[in-house]
Amino acid sequence: MSMNNPELARVALTYPAIDNHAHPLLREQYRNSFVFEGLISEASPGPGLTQDATNTLACYRATLQLGKLFGTNTEHWEDIKQIRQSVDWLTLCRICMEPTRIQCLLLDDGLGGVAEYAAGYKWHDQFTQSPTKRIVRVEVLAEGILKGVMDDIIRTGSAVDGPALVGRFKQHLHGALSQAATDPEVVGFKSIACYRAGLDIDPNPDLGALDRNLVMTLLRYEVTKTLRLSDKAINDVVVNMTLRVAGECGKPVQFHTGLGDNDITLSLASPALMQPIIKAYPNTKILLLHSGYPYTREAGYLTAVYPNVYLDFGEIFPFLSADGQRSTVKQVLELCPTNKILWSTDGHWWPESYYLGSIQARQTLFEVLSESINRREMSESHAIAIIKRALFENANKLYNLNLQPYYSG
Repeated sequence: MSMNNPELARVALTYPAIDNHAHPLLREQYRNSFVFEGLISEASPGPGLTQDATNTLACYRATLQLGKLFGTNTEHWEDIKQIRQSVDWLTLCRICMEPTRIQCLLLDDGLGGVAEYAAGYKWHDQFTQSPTKRIVRVEVLAEGILKGVMDDIIRTGSAVDGPALVGRFKQHLHGALSQAATDPEVVGFKSIACYRAGLDIDPNPDLGALDRNLVMTLLRYEVTKTLRLSDKAINDVVVNMTLRVAGECGKPVQFHTGLGDNDITLSLASPALMQPIIKAYPNTKILLLHSGYPYTREAGYLTAVYPNVYLDFGEIFPFLSADGQRSTVKQVLELCPTNKILWSTDGHWWPESYYLGSIQARQTLFEVLSESINRREMSESHAIAIIKRALFENANKLYNLNLQPYYSG
């Protein structure tokens, strides 16, 4: 980093951080279960991931940064893959996690594959000074509940009664959400409605459609033995109930927005579509994930005009180029109040995702804010306060963590 604004550089590099949205690391025996190029791209497995992703500016930068971390000057991605394979898994995790200065992890452990391949959330405490907490992915919770209800109907041979099925599903879902909301290990909820039916969530779900959708889901499940909530009416009910319960219990709800793999419909991934649902639950704190990229300005607008809306700027590290990251952070800061922005890595599977997500974010914040200082648009103390809020203070307050920043020296 430049020697201009040295105190800002020190804070940007060393201030403790709360990673407010991430996922568990793999267990050692499964360290090679996923294609490593997923570290630098959301592309689905195949040529788009193994060939295209390695020819991006994001990959070139990650290669150089990981090479420096591993003590080599290589500029070749395949060298990085070979080097990391030669390192014991726990040692690799420590090498990557120590420089991040992450004090606390908030983990969504409902990501597909976590139960089979990943470590439990408390396992991650060995890398942080404060205990890891959980974020409950509500669609996965709802799928488990609905599967249980349907298994019971199939096992007992009960007649399929649409209204009764709706009633049982809603009752069990409300109970599970309420139980999670009062669990001290759970600090918030997360919805992936963006992946399932889009972000145009209806504050008044069509109960007639819900009846039909649940019956059709039951019939499909009876044949295929697989269940995935992708019908809009069902997803709308899940989200509305989550927002209601979360608001009553004072816990925030994260929403995947924007940047994601090809499972989303991009035109339905803009947080601007969420205005009706935001208005319907003014007492529920809503966090828009991933800067809403590429709809960052829309996301920032919502945080500026709705008191209950917050904006996370994770996942763009390391998926975007350095210029793209700077541009996105600048768009976040165009309108978004700085007491409502939160940082995350969206780290998952590989410890390198936490490392890159941390060092790139810290560097980007420093560079963007230094420019503003040098143009005399803010003081250095203003910029330092923004970094402290983004890395630690805003998440500490939003999730009611009651932590004090910890310095390890």
